[in-house]
Parts: sequence; C-alpha cells; structure tokens
Amino acid sequence: MHITDRLYQKKWGVFNHFLQYLQNTPGNPHNMGTGVLSWEDCVNAIDTDLLAYSLHQCGAGFYFITIMQGEPYLIAPNATFDAIAGTKPGEACATRDLVLDLYKSLSRYGIDLYLYYTGDGPYKDDTIGRRFGFIEPRTDGVTMPFVEKWAAVLEEYAVRYGDKVCGWWIDGCYRDFLKYTDELLDSYYNAIKKGNPNAIVAMNNGVFPEHRKYYAKEDFVCGEFGDFLAIPPTRFIDGAQAFTLAPLGTLQKGAEKYGAWGRYGCKRSGQYLRHFISCVHEAGGVVAIDIALNRDGSLDPEQMEALKQINAD
Repeated sequence: MHITDRLYQKKWGVFNHFLQYLQNTPGNPHNMGTGVLSWEDCVNAIDTDLLAYSLHQCGAGFYFITIMQGEPYLIAPNATFDAIAGTKPGEACATRDLVLDLYKSLSRYGIDLYLYYTGDGPYKDDTIGRRFGFIEPRTDGVTMPFVEKWAAVLEEYAVRYGDKVCGWWIDGCYRDFLKYTDELLDSYYNAIKKGNPNAIVAMNNGVFPEHRKYYAKEDFVCGEFGDFLAIPPTRFIDGAQAFTLAPLGTLQKGAEKYGAWGRYGCKRSGQYLRHFISCVHEAGGVVAIDIALNRDGSLDPEQMEALKQINAD
C-alpha cells in the first residue's frame, strides 16, 4: 500500500483556477454578462451541486480548486489570515466556506477533493503582503517569519477540513526564484499533516520538460506542464507518485501573460485526452485537466464534451 494509491486509482480529474481576476475579466465568459462582482459575490454565486454533477457527468475521479493565488482573496473563512492581515470576514476571506460546500456536493458522487495553495502568499497586495512579510520583488526570497505566518493560515484550513481534503498542491515554492529550502517547506508539510496524516502533498518548483520530484517529503510530484505531452517513465519518481497537471484551454488574445490556465476552448480533442490518459496511467501516472469555471459553477460545454470522451464506452 502507498499513500497515493487512492489518487492513482482515480486515474484522472479536473482542476479549476477560481480567482478574482478570472471571474471579473471584462468580456470573459466567466462573467456570464453580469459585470464586476465583489469577491464575496463571486464565491456565493457558485452552485456546488451543479459543479459536482457536471464533473460526475464527465467521469472525473477527483477535483482540485485554488484557495487563492497572489491576491488576498480566499475561498473560505480563515481567522488566522484576518488576524495577520488586519481584515474583517468577507473582505479577503469569503464568509461562505466554499471548501466545505464543495466537499458535501462532490462526496455524493465519490469525487475526491484536493486543494491548491501557494508558497508566496498575498504578495500582490502591498499592505497585506507587508503584514505577512513578503511582497515584490519576490526575488528577495522568502523568510522563516513569513513562512511561519503563511503556514499558520494553511494549518487552520488543514485542521478544519481534516480527511475531507485528500491532498494539497502548493504552488510557488521555487528554490532558485524564492530561495525555498526543504526546511522552509517543512512548515507547510507539517501543517497539512497535522490536519490529516493521510493527505498527500506536492510542492511546485516550476515547469520542466519531464516529471521531477522536488521536495524530499512530497508524496506526489507537481508535474506542471503547458500541454498533455509527457509520459512518466514509471509510477514513482524517486518515491513520489507521478502526476501531470496541464490546461485544456487555449490562449486568449490580450491575456497571454496568464497562459491557458482557467481558459476556455480545447487545445486537445477528447480522443487525444483519452489516449494520453490511458498511456500515462499505464505508465503509472495520474492526470489533472485544468478547465474554465463559470460564475454559477457550470462548465464550458465544449470542454465538457471533450472530457466525456475520456471514459466513453
């Protein structure tokens, strides 16, 4: 038995970037023609039952969602964050606990829940970033005081959710860019394991042409890629489960700097995905497909049709 057996058996799943700027980009279909919403309204707008049913229709075995990324907008309450940032409930951390609502909806279909966190905190907000101790230029690197504060926010979530969350994918843990070390990363690892010893952990050190293990204790590799191309050589990369995360969407004019993450359209067909996932799983790997998420929790019909072909008889 390996701690990642449950993930491996699920074979493939879906990943959503749910972020304030994506939901409020002018002209973006995420908006659904309803203009700019507050973060509170964005979080409250998601129908988790609709989302879970759509994922079930596609055949996804697991689901990842971002807690936050760069900006001080988090998808669930966190008293630790508010105490450090000097914010009130609803200003940065949503008052709705979207994570718990997602768990309730997903569990009806046996879809496992995973969460995305970051290693650079709310650095894009100068005031709040300073209170945590990390702002631009990020090349100055993180410090232990920052990591301890940011890990405390993570620990509150991890302890609250316990075994409701099967694992964590932590972005922005770069060794060269942000000066991370295994000692610093231990703070995040320990926070997660305090909430659920069986939760699996991956720390992201960036995009590479092949699957690589980064952090000594990570249970699965982050496997961030720009497309669905790399087949892992074996199930375990230096003891960590092989994992692939790539975006299905296409680059959109005017938003190239964000890449295809959380975007609409299909760079690959459903038949291609079916074959790719089959090859990856035969080699011992697992695939997460990043797709767009509408404000109401619905998915892009074109992307849904592609995903439905993966498990088609």
